[in-house]
Amino acid sequence: MKTILIKGATIVNEGKTVVADVYIKDGLIDEISPLISRSADQEINAEGLHLFPGMIDDQVHFREPGLTHKADIFSESMAAVAGGITSFMEMPNTVPNTLTQELLADKYAIASEMSLANYSFFMGASNNNIEEVLKTDPANVCGIKVFMGSSTGNMLVDNEQVLENIFSQAPMLVATHCEDELTIQRNMAAFKERYGENITIDMHPLIRSAEACYTSSSLAVSLAKKYNTRLHILHISTAMEVGIFDNVTPLKDKRITAEACVHHLWFDDRDYAEKGNLIKWNPAVKTEADKDAILKGVLDGYIDIIATDHAPHTTEEKAQPYLQAPSGGPLVQHALSALLEMYHQGKITLEQIAEKTAHNVATCFQIDRRGFIREGYWADLVLVALNDPVKVTKANILYKCGWSPFEGQTFKADITHTFISGNLAYQKGKFMTNQTGKRLAFNR
Repeated sequence: MKTILIKGATIVNEGKTVVADVYIKDGLIDEISPLISRSADQEINAEGLHLFPGMIDDQVHFREPGLTHKADIFSESMAAVAGGITSFMEMPNTVPNTLTQELLADKYAIASEMSLANYSFFMGASNNNIEEVLKTDPANVCGIKVFMGSSTGNMLVDNEQVLENIFSQAPMLVATHCEDELTIQRNMAAFKERYGENITIDMHPLIRSAEACYTSSSLAVSLAKKYNTRLHILHISTAMEVGIFDNVTPLKDKRITAEACVHHLWFDDRDYAEKGNLIKWNPAVKTEADKDAILKGVLDGYIDIIATDHAPHTTEEKAQPYLQAPSGGPLVQHALSALLEMYHQGKITLEQIAEKTAHNVATCFQIDRRGFIREGYWADLVLVALNDPVKVTKANILYKCGWSPFEGQTFKADITHTFISGNLAYQKGKFMTNQTGKRLAFNR
């Protein structure tokens, strides 16, 4: 591999911002120093640029196999890399659902040939595959995914005994989607009785309500406490849920952690009027008060991680009436840009962005030698021009689905370079596709 010398970068790492040089050798950060005079195969002048640890996205849906008309591992990993995401963890509700070790291995095989970013894949749980779940190797798989709310195919886990079995026996981190299905069904029935088929998108957060989220999250937390499960609750969307988490215990010692997603930090129910089904997600985007409480929960340490829940659909699918339109949207290319915009708005610091998108993900999932700018760690790095505005347009959207909920938005910061395991994979709009990312390893 090439040796690379990054000169004069403003490094944002572990609560500090300092100017230094970084030397990359054999894919690893070999030296960090105020002045490095060693020769390198490639030298990058980073004066005036900020260097972040690459974002590790712990929740994406890249749609391969089975749904590749929406997205695939190559297209979405490319978009992720352009957005400063150097590693991702992908969800099991592909087609077929990732419910066996063989199907899990198939996804790793595809990624080893096609993914520009580093990668890991969750093993999926259902009501009837506990034996397969328990075969999962904690050292090379990020976690077990449990949908405690409706999902694709056979992945809703609503059998109480199955949940007890998973939480009591899981050999590793269990990540949950928490929305109570009975509450949602009851709400939907009430809205259908009143409006028939004329339910509109603004009703989405009332159907997939705060109560549905809180009921399910509370159940997950109670099960985790009962069995000392390593639980990670995904995409917190309500103020009610923030208080069920702990901000006193150091992250490395927490048994129960939580994630917030960019769309729940950016949008609220006032945006449905303009964006419509483009911001239809599960869990739903809710009120401004919920949005503000989630951000406060992130900043105060109740919520540990910021991710995307990148879940693309075609424009034709999203253009259907509310009841037929699928939930989810593409986010990986613009997540870090949105967070940097929030920095410019005074809502979050650069150090907190690095903490919540990289450091804490690595700590939470016990990822081997990633998530920090440290000597001896893999060089997963992102250079950012903090004051170089970029407008999101159809012409520069890289998602296979071809659209973004941020279309028309001008972000003040531009992501200029992305390094994946020491390889300069992206530079100012151009990709180097000669090297794929690496499979994440875990210190468990």
